[in-house]
Amino acid sequence: MNVDKNRLEFLKRDAVQGFTKEIGLTPLSMKPGEFSTSIKIKKHLRQQDGFVHAGVIAAMADHTAGYACYSLVPESHRILSVEFKISYFRPASGEYLECRAWVSKPGKQILFTEAEVYSVKGKTKTLIAKAMHTMASVPKEKIAK
Repeated sequence: MNVDKNRLEFLKRDAVQGFTKEIGLTPLSMKPGEFSTSIKIKKHLRQQDGFVHAGVIAAMADHTAGYACYSLVPESHRILSVEFKISYFRPASGEYLECRAWVSKPGKQILFTEAEVYSVKGKTKTLIAKAMHTMASVPKEKIAK
């Protein structure tokens, strides 16, 4: 599927607001059905033992996967998470986190995604979590506020 480059640039800017801005999420790359982000690991993102809080990792995976989906749906639609499962392989430390998400099965209403989160220190990338998501594509006017 071809997606207008202006739309992709808009989505990269749109991805950083509210909570994602607070945790320092930065878009790295986007193409149709794929999105990559990073977060510099700062003290306020760590839990009591000094590792990145699991909630930050989950939010990063969910949000990155959502924007991978958002790149495939009409501009009049929004993406809402229906469910997701995340598996943590090891604690996250290092300089920053990197997340890569892709749509594994697109659909008109339901999309399935996968996301991998890596901890990066120097040139070493370590897979720390993997998530699977079910996302819904919903017309903007049908979303209750």
